[in-house]
Amino acid sequence: MGAGTIQGAGGGGRRRRGGRATQPMAEINVTPFVDVMLVLLIIFMVAAPLLTAGVDIELPDTAAAPLAQEEEEPLAVTVAADGTVLIGSSEVPREELVTRLQAIATERQDNRVFLRADGSVPYADVAVVMGALNAGGFRDIGLVTDGGGPTLDGAAE
Repeated sequence: MGAGTIQGAGGGGRRRRGGRATQPMAEINVTPFVDVMLVLLIIFMVAAPLLTAGVDIELPDTAAAPLAQEEEEPLAVTVAADGTVLIGSSEVPREELVTRLQAIATERQDNRVFLRADGSVPYADVAVVMGALNAGGFRDIGLVTDGGGPTLDGAAE
Protein backbone atom coordinates (compact mmCIF):
# COMPACT_ATOMS: atom_id res chain seq x y z
CA MET A 1 0.00 0.00 0.00
CA GLY A 2 3.02 2.22 -0.15
CA ALA A 3 3.61 4.66 -2.91
CA GLY A 4 6.42 3.71 -5.18
CA THR A 5 8.36 5.62 -7.76
CA ILE A 6 8.56 5.27 -11.47
CA GLN A 7 11.53 6.06 -13.59
CA GLY A 8 11.63 8.89 -16.05
CA ALA A 9 10.89 8.14 -19.66
CA GLY A 10 13.38 6.38 -21.93
CA GLY A 11 16.75 4.77 -21.43
CA GLY A 12 15.62 1.38 -20.21
CA GLY A 13 15.38 2.52 -16.65
CA ARG A 14 18.78 4.25 -16.51
CA ARG A 15 18.91 7.75 -15.22
CA ARG A 16 20.34 10.27 -17.57
CA ARG A 17 22.81 12.78 -16.38
CA GLY A 18 21.07 16.09 -15.92
CA GLY A 19 17.73 14.50 -16.73
CA ARG A 20 14.63 14.27 -14.62
CA ALA A 21 14.74 12.42 -11.29
CA THR A 22 12.24 9.74 -10.39
CA GLN A 23 8.62 10.78 -9.98
CA PRO A 24 6.23 9.58 -7.23
CA MET A 25 3.65 7.01 -8.32
CA ALA A 26 0.16 8.50 -8.48
CA GLU A 27 -1.79 5.22 -8.08
CA ILE A 28 -2.56 3.33 -4.87
CA ASN A 29 -2.64 -0.45 -4.90
CA VAL A 30 -6.07 -1.33 -3.46
CA THR A 31 -5.78 -5.10 -3.88
CA PRO A 32 -4.61 -5.76 -0.28
CA PHE A 33 -7.39 -3.52 1.02
CA VAL A 34 -10.02 -5.40 -0.98
CA ASP A 35 -8.64 -8.74 0.21
CA VAL A 36 -8.89 -7.70 3.86
CA MET A 37 -12.43 -6.39 3.39
CA LEU A 38 -13.56 -9.63 1.73
CA VAL A 39 -12.11 -11.71 4.57
CA LEU A 40 -13.88 -9.51 7.15
CA LEU A 41 -17.13 -9.78 5.21
CA ILE A 42 -16.92 -13.57 5.22
CA ILE A 43 -16.16 -13.63 8.96
CA PHE A 44 -19.16 -11.44 9.75
CA MET A 45 -21.44 -13.45 7.47
CA VAL A 46 -20.49 -16.65 9.28
CA ALA A 47 -20.58 -15.16 12.80
CA ALA A 48 -23.83 -13.16 12.53
CA PRO A 49 -26.23 -16.14 12.62
CA LEU A 50 -24.44 -17.50 15.69
CA LEU A 51 -25.14 -14.30 17.63
CA THR A 52 -28.91 -14.59 17.36
CA ALA A 53 -29.91 -17.60 19.45
CA GLY A 54 -33.30 -17.82 21.06
CA VAL A 55 -36.97 -18.48 20.55
CA ASP A 56 -38.95 -16.29 18.19
CA ILE A 57 -41.96 -14.84 19.99
CA GLU A 58 -44.20 -11.89 19.41
CA LEU A 59 -44.60 -9.84 22.56
CA PRO A 60 -47.90 -8.09 23.24
CA ASP A 61 -48.06 -4.32 23.11
CA THR A 62 -48.75 -2.56 26.40
CA ALA A 63 -48.74 0.96 27.76
CA ALA A 64 -46.55 0.02 30.71
CA ALA A 65 -43.42 2.05 31.34
CA PRO A 66 -40.08 0.23 31.34
CA LEU A 67 -38.54 -0.69 34.66
CA ALA A 68 -36.01 1.75 36.06
CA GLN A 69 -32.38 0.69 36.03
CA GLU A 70 -30.88 -0.19 39.38
CA GLU A 71 -28.58 2.51 40.67
CA GLU A 72 -27.13 0.48 43.51
CA GLU A 73 -26.43 -3.20 43.88
CA PRO A 74 -28.78 -5.15 46.17
CA LEU A 75 -27.51 -6.07 49.60
CA ALA A 76 -26.44 -9.71 50.07
CA VAL A 77 -26.96 -11.48 53.39
CA THR A 78 -25.53 -14.99 53.79
CA VAL A 79 -26.30 -17.71 56.35
CA ALA A 80 -23.37 -20.13 56.37
CA ALA A 81 -23.57 -23.85 57.14
CA ASP A 82 -22.27 -23.29 60.69
CA GLY A 83 -25.00 -20.69 61.35
CA THR A 84 -22.91 -17.53 61.04
CA VAL A 85 -24.56 -14.56 59.36
CA LEU A 86 -22.65 -12.34 56.95
CA ILE A 87 -23.69 -8.98 55.51
CA GLY A 88 -21.78 -8.70 52.28
CA SER A 89 -18.50 -10.32 53.29
CA SER A 90 -18.34 -9.25 56.96
CA GLU A 91 -19.55 -11.49 59.76
CA VAL A 92 -22.23 -10.05 62.06
CA PRO A 93 -23.30 -11.45 65.45
CA ARG A 94 -26.99 -12.38 65.46
CA GLU A 95 -27.79 -10.03 68.36
CA GLU A 96 -26.44 -7.06 66.33
CA LEU A 97 -28.08 -8.07 63.05
CA VAL A 98 -31.23 -5.93 63.30
CA THR A 99 -29.37 -2.77 64.38
CA ARG A 100 -26.81 -3.16 61.58
CA LEU A 101 -29.56 -3.74 59.04
CA GLN A 102 -31.43 -0.63 60.23
CA ALA A 103 -28.26 1.44 59.88
CA ILE A 104 -27.67 0.08 56.38
CA ALA A 105 -31.32 0.67 55.39
CA THR A 106 -31.08 4.38 56.26
CA GLU A 107 -28.10 4.78 53.90
CA ARG A 108 -29.65 2.94 50.96
CA GLN A 109 -32.35 3.99 48.53
CA ASP A 110 -33.35 0.44 47.59
CA ASN A 111 -34.76 -1.99 50.15
CA ARG A 112 -33.96 -5.08 48.07
CA VAL A 113 -31.82 -7.76 49.70
CA PHE A 114 -30.64 -11.15 48.49
CA LEU A 115 -30.65 -13.90 51.12
CA ARG A 116 -28.26 -16.77 50.54
CA ALA A 117 -28.46 -19.75 52.88
CA ASP A 118 -26.57 -23.02 52.85
CA GLY A 119 -28.79 -26.02 52.08
CA SER A 120 -27.92 -27.64 55.41
CA VAL A 121 -29.16 -24.69 57.49
CA PRO A 122 -32.52 -25.49 59.16
CA TYR A 123 -35.52 -23.61 57.81
CA ALA A 124 -36.18 -22.12 61.27
CA ASP A 125 -32.79 -20.36 61.22
CA VAL A 126 -33.46 -18.95 57.74
CA ALA A 127 -36.89 -17.74 58.91
CA VAL A 128 -35.28 -15.97 61.90
CA VAL A 129 -32.86 -14.15 59.59
CA MET A 130 -35.76 -13.24 57.26
CA GLY A 131 -37.59 -11.78 60.27
CA ALA A 132 -34.49 -9.77 61.15
CA LEU A 133 -34.31 -8.48 57.58
CA ASN A 134 -37.94 -7.40 57.78
CA ALA A 135 -37.37 -5.72 61.16
CA GLY A 136 -34.29 -4.01 59.75
CA GLY A 137 -36.33 -2.30 57.03
CA PHE A 138 -35.81 -4.62 54.10
CA ARG A 139 -39.14 -5.71 52.62
CA ASP A 140 -38.00 -6.98 49.21
CA ILE A 141 -36.20 -10.26 50.01
CA GLY A 142 -34.97 -12.52 47.24
CA LEU A 143 -33.85 -16.06 48.01
CA VAL A 144 -30.77 -17.05 46.00
CA THR A 145 -30.57 -20.64 44.74
CA ASP A 146 -28.56 -22.60 42.22
CA GLY A 147 -30.20 -23.77 39.01
CA GLY A 148 -30.47 -27.32 37.78
CA GLY A 149 -32.21 -28.76 40.82
CA PRO A 150 -35.06 -31.25 40.88
CA THR A 151 -38.46 -30.32 39.51
CA LEU A 152 -41.85 -31.03 41.05
CA ASP A 153 -42.10 -34.27 39.11
CA GLY A 154 -38.82 -35.47 40.66
CA ALA A 155 -36.70 -35.27 37.50
CA ALA A 156 -33.56 -33.16 37.37
CA GLU A 157 -33.50 -30.29 34.90
